[in-house]
Amino acid sequence: MIKRSLESIKRVIKGEIIGDLDETLNIEGVSTDTRTLQPGNLFIPLDIGNRFDGHQFVREAIAKGATAALWQKDRADAPTDVPLIYVEDTLISLQELARAYRQELSVRVIGITGSNGKTTTKDMVAAVLATTYKVHKTKGNLNNHIGLPLTLLQLSEDTEMAIFEMGMSNLGEIEFLTKLARPDVVIITNVGESHLLQLGSREAIARAKLEILAGLPENGLFIYYGDEPLIEQFLPQVEQPNHMLRFSFGSAEKNDFYPIMIMTEQAGSYFQINLEKSLNFYIPVLGQHNVINALAAIAVGKYMGVSDLDLLKGLRSLEMTSMRIERVPTASKALILNDAYNASPTSMRAAIRLLEEMKGFKRKIVVLGDMLELGINEQVYHQEVGHELQPQHIDFIYTYGKLAQFIAESARTRFSGKQVKWFTDKAELIRQLQATVSEGDLILVKGSRSMKLEEVVNALKEGVQ
Repeated sequence: MIKRSLESIKRVIKGEIIGDLDETLNIEGVSTDTRTLQPGNLFIPLDIGNRFDGHQFVREAIAKGATAALWQKDRADAPTDVPLIYVEDTLISLQELARAYRQELSVRVIGITGSNGKTTTKDMVAAVLATTYKVHKTKGNLNNHIGLPLTLLQLSEDTEMAIFEMGMSNLGEIEFLTKLARPDVVIITNVGESHLLQLGSREAIARAKLEILAGLPENGLFIYYGDEPLIEQFLPQVEQPNHMLRFSFGSAEKNDFYPIMIMTEQAGSYFQINLEKSLNFYIPVLGQHNVINALAAIAVGKYMGVSDLDLLKGLRSLEMTSMRIERVPTASKALILNDAYNASPTSMRAAIRLLEEMKGFKRKIVVLGDMLELGINEQVYHQEVGHELQPQHIDFIYTYGKLAQFIAESARTRFSGKQVKWFTDKAELIRQLQATVSEGDLILVKGSRSMKLEEVVNALKEGVQ
């Protein structure tokens, strides 16, 4: 983590110290949350809209051991008995401190964006590179204009590889993040339907994702999902570095990397790729879409000089962030595929395909929640998912939420009424599922984050309502 004197901090962020604060004091790390603050941190109070103003916690931060805190000049009632650095804007100061720290480090950075698969790909890239280098990766979903600066400031000075997610909801946000992180390699995992509400079309989403090239240096490497034609269509229209290297991955043979064999088992997937004498790779996660994500990680590993044996080792030892195709056994001896972290039409279709491919189960059940932020065509996207559900592969369909009603209505054109149920009451959904699920069943649980379908997973896991 960052370790600097107050004098150095003040200079970088153009701050002002009033009083006799000892500028030779050092800070170790920064914090924006007193609940996780560590002694020696610099506390940076942020004003998060109408939710709260971090300035009200400055005294608490100092009491918990913070060396000093920032204070925005337009905030009244600054305490005079605690060590403060006055700045024009605390958020901009956080970002500028992270920008300056990044410039001082010799770390190589991999930046990842995409509508789906960012976190999975991040985990895979980190697993591959960690076999050879000291690695740091984005934790949780710290992938925005606050989270990315905080992650940069967490880096140790001897970190060799840093893998950052870059999220967005509007144009310009990825460009800001990539110019802050200055990645050596960037990855676009795909262009889906997430954020259609804000951006209006997949074409606009593609342009927004391609902003990640703005921070790439000359001769930097661009790795992208080559099955998506919008990426190459809009590539000539966006800012990009001179002599940029390009590398595509996907399922089609036109890509630089594509799988030539995939074999799915209950706990993971074996695959080979289009290299002479391809190794037999294994990832402890299910789904063809995750094999495709692994191709991007292999490309990064090879570019960074990771040996073939370490590529194998890294992917095999992969530990996934939770609620992304997580296998969860239940009290009734059924198996849940917990993919409740988020949902879009693209990721939902991929999860359903995985369920269909898996063999050896008595019955297959899907529990599908609303997919949010899809814009004016949200009803149509839900109907399309319902239409794609196949009676020969799926025995029961449970849907939850206002929009999920359209999944159910569309599915009922090919399923019997007893097979398809729609709920607005989660407790009732859980009760009926528990009455249905039995030993040997396979259940997919998938929905947008705010639907909190992990509550369904936990109830089935423990066997309690």
